Order: sequence, then C-alpha cells, then structure tokens
Amino acid sequence: MEISFTFSKKERLKSRKMIGALFIGGKSYLAFPLRVVWQPFPPEFYPTPQSSVQVMVSAPKKTFKTATARNRIKRLVREAWRLHKHEFYLRLPADHPPIALLLMFIAKEELTFKEVEAGVLKMIRKWEP
Repeated sequence: MEISFTFSKKERLKSRKMIGALFIGGKSYLAFPLRVVWQPFPPEFYPTPQSSVQVMVSAPKKTFKTATARNRIKRLVREAWRLHKHEFYLRLPADHPPIALLLMFIAKEELTFKEVEAGVLKMIRKWEP
C-alpha cells in the first residue's frame, strides 16, 4: 500500500446528519490538546463514504474569539493529521466499516505545531476500534 500524504475532499466529514450523530452517540476520549469523538458509519448511511475515515476539525469560538486564531488552530491540526494519518489507517482492521472522526481542540491557548502533532500522535496511539 502506497502512503499518501494528502487530505482530499473525500476524507473530509461534511455530512450534517453524521456530525449530529457524532454529538449524540459518538464514543470519545481525550488526547490533549484534542478531544476525539468517533463513530462508525451505519450500514444504511447514504451516501456511502468513499474513504475509510472521514475527519472534521473544530476549535471553540468561546476560547478563541477571532476567526484567524480558530483557522490557524484548525490548520495545524489538519496538517498534523495529514502527516500521520497513515499510522491511523494501519491500526484499522481490514473489515472495519468507515469511521467518522471529530477532532476538537480543547487547549485554552494556541500551541506550537510540535505540541499539536504530539497530540495527534497520542490520539492515534490511544484509538481502539
């Protein structure tokens, strides 16, 4: 399997229905500075996801008042995910249904890329299907 360091459109979680389902019944755990909420896509979900993992990143408006601060944080998290997602894919069983992942930034201040990257790596190590 060739390792891809892209974060394509089909890997982004955009379904409002699935995002709502994540908040209602998703499983979550903490990997500071991220809270990870995940849930497998139900078999009857339409449209069927084209990727085995779809990811969404969020930063709280309450903590980071300006849009530029929120956008910078989300950009850092997406970049760290893009560079290390292949490690997450290696942990997925072959027969696992597609997964929706929500990465919430929960730190109270902006962090460096190294700190965010360490959080993403911790999130990957702690994940269990």
